[in-house]
Amino acid sequence: MRYSPINKVLFENNRARLHKELAPKSMAVLHANDILPTNADGVMPFHQNADLFYLSGIDQEESILIVFPDAKEEDFREVLFLRETNEHIAIWEGHKYTKEEARNTSGIQTIFWLSEFPRVFNTLITEAENVYLNTNEHLRAEVVVETRDARFVKWCQEKYPLHTYKRLAPIMHYLRAVKSEEEIALIQQACDITEKGFRRVLAFTKPGVHEFEIEAEYVHEFIRNRSKGFAYSPIVASGANACVLHYIDNNQVCKEGELILMDVGASYANYAADMTRCIPVSGRFTERQKAVYEAVLRVMKYALGELRVGNNLQDYHTSVGEAMTKELVDLKLLTQEEVKAQNPKHPAYKKYFMHGTSHHLGLDVHDVGDKYRTFEEGMVFTCEPGIYIREEGLGIRLENDVVIRKEGIEDLMEYIPFEKEAIEELMNQ
Repeated sequence: MRYSPINKVLFENNRARLHKELAPKSMAVLHANDILPTNADGVMPFHQNADLFYLSGIDQEESILIVFPDAKEEDFREVLFLRETNEHIAIWEGHKYTKEEARNTSGIQTIFWLSEFPRVFNTLITEAENVYLNTNEHLRAEVVVETRDARFVKWCQEKYPLHTYKRLAPIMHYLRAVKSEEEIALIQQACDITEKGFRRVLAFTKPGVHEFEIEAEYVHEFIRNRSKGFAYSPIVASGANACVLHYIDNNQVCKEGELILMDVGASYANYAADMTRCIPVSGRFTERQKAVYEAVLRVMKYALGELRVGNNLQDYHTSVGEAMTKELVDLKLLTQEEVKAQNPKHPAYKKYFMHGTSHHLGLDVHDVGDKYRTFEEGMVFTCEPGIYIREEGLGIRLENDVVIRKEGIEDLMEYIPFEKEAIEELMNQ
């Protein structure tokens, strides 16, 4: 791994929290993600299952974790299974975890090679009444391939049909929604790397560069700072492309007079940063661009104040929508008559601000969490209002990542320039 070693206490504490949430006489089983094929003998880069990493810190394919707090033998209350290496694997793929390295990474003492899983699992499941199995239950997930988790669910239920099976995902969503200080430090590291990329791009951008050249500047800076690269497909959208919310072609020339909307974030130790900035290709905002930019910035500052303990996503998004409505009326994009006649389920502001303002952030960019749960200290959210005027070819979004604290927010991106004067100054140095 490129990232610096993580103290195993983080993963030991995460497992201890899981222990408390499991029903008596229950075991939980988690699998690494599959290695996905491309064509011929090609494969996609491996990305670890977020729940398994959260509980173990193990960042390797074909790994299995069992958590069984009520196992009769203490040594079997946490068990890790790893792919056994050999000389052929070492030559062609490189180093894999030794058992001792895995112990130092995870804090789990009982480790077997993967070939031992059927035997050990068969012994342990006879002591369990409930088996928690993992699936991807993110609200936005569209799973169209059979995952390693899905295959194991079928195998387990067919081989051991008389056990009670439970969903692990709701528990993991609950646990992962509140970040520990160690996790926040890792997210901060991802944000700091993102800042370095942004400052590099401010010095690089000028009329005539391609969007993909800007993308290349980011990834250069990310990788040289121990990131594996982008936490998600980067958006580098100049001109009217900024009005396409998930524009990822990044293949157009950036022209004088246009703005570039950049939604990018570095990944560090599997934790994500998520930043959006808008900069003028020529180094100066036009008057219209300034007006829309300032409107978005005012909504952002209002929204940041609403990310507070005790609020919730539904009420939060409603109040931010009201703030955005006022700005759109002031920009003469909406009229008071349109606002009065709006359908409350489809408010008028959605014509120019189509997406939500905030989402959980962590091991996943759109991290897991219950949208009905009230905000708590330690939750990490993005804050990303935007205005997209397709008829003008103008789209502006601003986004920072913040931690909810008792006394208010902690902005993990407070040092990344976002005031338009600061951006102009840096671009014209």
